[in-house]
Amino acid sequence: MRYLIIGLGIYGSNLARDLTDMGHEVIGADVRAVNVEAIKDYIATAYIVDSTDEASLAALPLKNVDLVIVAIGENFGASVKTVAILRKLGIRNIYARAIDGLHRSILEGLQVKRILTPEQRAAHDLVNEIGLHSQVATLRVAHDTFIARFTAPEIFLQMKYEDLTSDQLQGLTLVAASRPVKTSNLLGISHDSLRLLPLPSPDLRVEEGDNLICMGTPSAYKALFRLLS
Repeated sequence: MRYLIIGLGIYGSNLARDLTDMGHEVIGADVRAVNVEAIKDYIATAYIVDSTDEASLAALPLKNVDLVIVAIGENFGASVKTVAILRKLGIRNIYARAIDGLHRSILEGLQVKRILTPEQRAAHDLVNEIGLHSQVATLRVAHDTFIARFTAPEIFLQMKYEDLTSDQLQGLTLVAASRPVKTSNLLGISHDSLRLLPLPSPDLRVEEGDNLICMGTPSAYKALFRLLS
């Protein structure tokens, strides 16, 4: 797929790199030359563009991408104006980053397809990381159910995966597991990736650095936090 990312700060540039690593074609745009210079060798194309200027924004290949992501976060006005111009130009497939509740409300009024709140999500994940003493990424799949990926805690190392039952995980269900490996992207740049482990496997044991993907309720995660503490 082809993505256009507007705003190549810390969040936008990391998003651009990750999408490129996944094999997607990424076009980037930012008003600051230093941000474009920092990312240009890692993505397909990068433009120095003031996205709040309609003529400049219209010059980008808006109709030739599958999704436009407005990753501007620190400049509230620039973010809203960019989305408004995109909507005026007929672009409907837009994701946009929101930095607070007011920003989110305005973006909802502009009817973007998805609103991104990385700061709030990062804070939520950090709370879980502190509890699990490992890196955590979460996804809410229902009101009271989450899927979480976290680095295997030390107490589970060398256990057989078949022994990681719901009882061992304090009510969580092990859905899958992955192990870090080194891979290269389309540009030949080496980076860390994850390889899904073949579960169930009777002799496979938990190794340091493995990631557990579990599903369960908040109370089950809290029980696991208490066990690890």
